[in-house]
Amino acid sequence: MAHKPRLLIVEDEAVIRSGLVDVFVYHGYEVDTAEHGEDGLHKALSGRYDMILLDVMLPGIDGFEICSRIRQQDRQQPVIMLTAKSADEDIVQGLTLGADDYVAKPFSVTQLVLRVQAVLRRAGIGDKPEREIRLANGVVADTENLCAGDTAFTRREMDLLVYLAQHSDRPVPREELLARVWGYANHLEIETRTVDIHVAKLRRKIEADPTEPSALVTVRGAGYRLLVADT
Repeated sequence: MAHKPRLLIVEDEAVIRSGLVDVFVYHGYEVDTAEHGEDGLHKALSGRYDMILLDVMLPGIDGFEICSRIRQQDRQQPVIMLTAKSADEDIVQGLTLGADDYVAKPFSVTQLVLRVQAVLRRAGIGDKPEREIRLANGVVADTENLCAGDTAFTRREMDLLVYLAQHSDRPVPREELLARVWGYANHLEIETRTVDIHVAKLRRKIEADPTEPSALVTVRGAGYRLLVADT
């Protein structure tokens, strides 16, 4: 049986913590969580995890201190820090303490998954994510360079394309896209028009005729489905 990467999520916001658990379990991870700094530190120092997602602002011991203590014990433990702070000095502090990466809230869930995979890949853990998405209409999207031939994508457009490709066996509802790609926990209160706008932008880039899509199709009453090439 293939090894499931073991992930520790240290996050005090229950909605974010629960959402991340759902996402990473879906992607094949074994997930443990901690809500408070002391519990997070105790679990982090156990050495039982392939990756630690560590929020900076925690009750009790903060994430910077936890990261520092982890590095005193194990210089190889993969750590990604999560925070609402985006100031340069906070990023520098986290990376100086030994974090492998630093993701500011609000973040793209799909991008976070890819960054976790990238750090694990550098550490020799887990599977390499697909670099190319081959669509049924012949378009090939490069997920690392954010392009398809001479056509460039924004990061959000590629995040959306990647998520749809990962779930190409079914139509994906707008509400799920808002939760998983945009990271909106209370997605029912968010205007779903933002998904439609991004889908329209994607279609202009991947469809010969965006008004008659052959790869990114609408399934009435169910959402959007991406048709990928047979492998």
